Amino acid sequence: MKFIHIADLHLGAKPDAGNAYSQNREQELWDSFRDIITICNQKKTDLLLIAGDLFHRQPLLRELKEMNSILEMLDQTEVVMIAGNHDHIRKNSYYRTFTWAPHVHMICSQEMSCVELDRIQTAVYGCSYHSREILEPLYDHAVPEGRQKYEILLAHGGDEKHIPIKSNQIMTLGYDYAAFGHIHKPQMLVENRMAYAGSLEPTDVGDTGAHGYIEGKITGNGCQIRFVPHALREYRHCEVQVDKSVTGHVLRQKIADMIEEQGKQHMYKITLTGYRDPDIWYELDHMDPYGNVVEITDHTKPAYDFEKLKNENKGNILGQYIESLSGYPADSLEYQALCEGVQALMETRRG
Repeated sequence: MKFIHIADLHLGAKPDAGNAYSQNREQELWDSFRDIITICNQKKTDLLLIAGDLFHRQPLLRELKEMNSILEMLDQTEVVMIAGNHDHIRKNSYYRTFTWAPHVHMICSQEMSCVELDRIQTAVYGCSYHSREILEPLYDHAVPEGRQKYEILLAHGGDEKHIPIKSNQIMTLGYDYAAFGHIHKPQMLVENRMAYAGSLEPTDVGDTGAHGYIEGKITGNGCQIRFVPHALREYRHCEVQVDKSVTGHVLRQKIADMIEEQGKQHMYKITLTGYRDPDIWYELDHMDPYGNVVEITDHTKPAYDFEKLKNENKGNILGQYIESLSGYPADSLEYQALCEGVQALMETRRG
């Protein structure tokens, strides 16, 4: 039985993707989901598991109709999905009354329930969120009932406010595979048995690294899974080092070269470090050569010659200030205070 496991689509989100990509990023989340349907058809996948947070917030009726229309493109794949904490099922949720295509199975119950898929000899167990938080460890004692040849747990959570889990405990229950959502970083919790697919596409600047889906196969010999990168873009955190020779013009070129090397399709959070010329200020608003810098932070320090400044200012407040904080290592708070204080005093003097 071949399956694909995805999670945390967050359809409807509007991720910050820089000037170049933010306008279209919301649509790209839908495009990435459509690509999964194509992959299912190409690979003749038996089962598509969607482990919660299909939507970033309460889905609109038209959005459910769009999703159902996309899922109707599947040739032979059964679909089982649950609602997560972001798209939890409220009293007036359209999830409650929506009619899905015959091969699409939404587990709406807040109690552990089972979907039996006779054609592929598979039972999928799970429950949906009916509130933003669930503090109880609902999965710890959700024992499969032996209804089908293959049995899967479809789950969402893993922290103290969203169904806490103990992976070792869940593995004693007897599932062939446990498909988890909620944590956006893909990770294997138990080799070939339990995994977070991660978000299909990164939706927050903190969602660094590769994103995609889990591809798996269950046979009489057990379960085999692998992570498949799929996301159209990645968030990348990069550090750019400067020295006294780096002017604003040079810095912008350094950033451009780095982005060209790593890929213009990605989105960047950049931190500037090092010691710059004290007379140089970097105009951060002009350091985005391709429109894909989401955030840039300047942690550089002015490269003052403190010994020379101290000797030139003996007897005045600047010289005394340098004397009081001299001798500390460059990574200390005292050195940071020295740099900032001298910079402020120098600016006051210029004024």
